[in-house]
Amino acid sequence: MLKLEHLTAAYPDGTKPVQDVSLCVEDGQRVALIGANGAGKTSLILSLVGVLPADGAVTVDGLTLCPENLPALRRKIGVVFQDPDDQLFMPTVLEDVAFGLENQGLPAERARQKAQAALDSLNIGALAGRTPLKLSGGEKRMAALATVLALEPTLLALDEPTAFLDPRARRTLIHCLNGLDTAMLIATHDLAFAAQVCPRAVLLREGRVFADGPCRELLYDPALMEACGVEAIGADG
Repeated sequence: MLKLEHLTAAYPDGTKPVQDVSLCVEDGQRVALIGANGAGKTSLILSLVGVLPADGAVTVDGLTLCPENLPALRRKIGVVFQDPDDQLFMPTVLEDVAFGLENQGLPAERARQKAQAALDSLNIGALAGRTPLKLSGGEKRMAALATVLALEPTLLALDEPTAFLDPRARRTLIHCLNGLDTAMLIATHDLAFAAQVCPRAVLLREGRVFADGPCRELLYDPALMEACGVEAIGADG
């Protein structure tokens, strides 16, 4: 379980993109994090793993974020960043996916087997031997997701996971995520995707929780979504 208590994150210039956020994500729960650009979605995800310093408390499975717990907590939270190039740096895709597993002490051959299984689960097994430098944006995004899925974290924190995906890859992603028991916090502008994957939505406005409830209610409410700076599903007619 993820628990945030009065989380406030700040950049060196004093800007506070996340302000007094408290929420829980239960085991196995999938939660969409929705808001306009600048609402604090990415900053909130970065603060979960100590990339962005924050006050307040972040707790995962009883483990609280602090300097001495940071390595263990980062093993529990699998973050897929908005830019997949931040996660892909090895000569081949398979080596990228196996890297974290080997870092955790898994024998090389077993790490490669698990890495290949993660790639296969996303229908990108054929990319294993390719260099990330030559992949399309969508292929990079799926490969970055595989690097995290292979580690089997307690919580998946995904930042705009459908960006650059073609319709087929997007369907594969939805099928894959819906088949996982892992808890998820998914920052996304893709409301149709959120409605298909996440039963619950948390709306952010100016770094604060603006609304929290079922996707089927919040994301289809034109007045509420307009107040949050986002267009509701179906609002375009």
